[in-house]
Amino acid sequence: MSILFLFIALFALMMIGVPIAISLGLAGSLTIMFFSNDSVRSLAIKLFETSEHYTLLAIPFFLLAGAFMTTGGVARRLIDFANACVGHIRGGLAIGAVLACMLFAALSGSSPATVAAVGSIAIAGMVRSGYPQAFGAGIVTNAGTLGILIPPSVVMVVYAAATETSVGKLFMAGVVPGLLLGLVLMVAIYIVAVKKNLPAMPRATFREWLSAGRKALWGLLLMVVILGGIYSGMFTPTEAAAVAAMYSALIAIFVYKDLTFKQVPHVILDSAKIGIMLMFIIANAMLFAHVLTTEQIPQQITGMVLDMGLEPWQFLIVVNIVLLVAGAFMEPSAVILILAPILFPIAMELGIDPIHLGIIMVVNMEIGLITPPVGLNLFVTSAVTGMPVTAVVRAAMPWLCLLLGFLVLVTYVPSISLGLPNWLGMP
Repeated sequence: MSILFLFIALFALMMIGVPIAISLGLAGSLTIMFFSNDSVRSLAIKLFETSEHYTLLAIPFFLLAGAFMTTGGVARRLIDFANACVGHIRGGLAIGAVLACMLFAALSGSSPATVAAVGSIAIAGMVRSGYPQAFGAGIVTNAGTLGILIPPSVVMVVYAAATETSVGKLFMAGVVPGLLLGLVLMVAIYIVAVKKNLPAMPRATFREWLSAGRKALWGLLLMVVILGGIYSGMFTPTEAAAVAAMYSALIAIFVYKDLTFKQVPHVILDSAKIGIMLMFIIANAMLFAHVLTTEQIPQQITGMVLDMGLEPWQFLIVVNIVLLVAGAFMEPSAVILILAPILFPIAMELGIDPIHLGIIMVVNMEIGLITPPVGLNLFVTSAVTGMPVTAVVRAAMPWLCLLLGFLVLVTYVPSISLGLPNWLGMP
């Protein structure tokens, strides 16, 4: 009865327009009050424990690093470098936008931030060069999803906190899928560009390429600082996030000088608003997960699934369907925090690797970011281009098929996710 009430209360509150964070917290609180022997005081304790979760501290720091990078002109230099590398290929500006998204994803850890930073510059550049605006918008909307797949990723940090898995191993597991998806998008763009005879830029000279690389170097070095620091054991992912935030501020203010001291409080405030919103969702979602655990709901569902005799591949089909539907209606971190405690124990019983499950969930959340009605990337692209959201949806849908095919590949070829961490012997 408690499980039925919990989910009915959650979806009823969401349907009448209650914000997702409050819906999660209120549904959990009502379930404890009406059906549990647990004290209501445990809810306050759980909220306090969430604020002390060390792994989650990485989220505001990565958001702050992305804010400094976006405001400080790093995105523009990365786009110039990407265009210098591939702009001469047919459809090169669009391919360069994908490459820029991949590079910026490795700095920010956020998909909407990647779309905002790259899209505001790259789409306008493509339109000026003769590309249809819808083509550019569709590309950046989809490529921006790499922000949560290529490490560092805020969503991966949330999954690690919810399931107590290794953040470092998750980050490393996202490298090959992220590079592969970027390559798939580039190849698809090239094929379309050849068929539609889209323009190509003049080939950059070696001096121009070197100049673009030199200007982008400080931004590119941040990837080395973050990932190199984590995998060398110099610091933890949370410490890496703090280092990234400080590094980004120093680069934006003292090296590139695109940011003045007067602008710094504004950047910090904007980042804090996003961080507080996300952490409030996470706190209430962790409370919801606490109620699930207290009422032994994951164990009940695990028993039901095992009694059904599902094979691992059949279970993964169910997982993908549930995540695709949930991702279309909720923010990725909330989906992870609600469903990971339920899906994780079942996956363990069926012998599915927890890191592999994490990557599957992240790829599903990528698709959710470009799926109406609540796909965040759709609204960000609409904001930076001035296109109606409906037009952005139409522009993004053809490329969505590639992501769905990629999801099937990642789901049933675990070595794509696990090959690199296993090869490196990560525990």
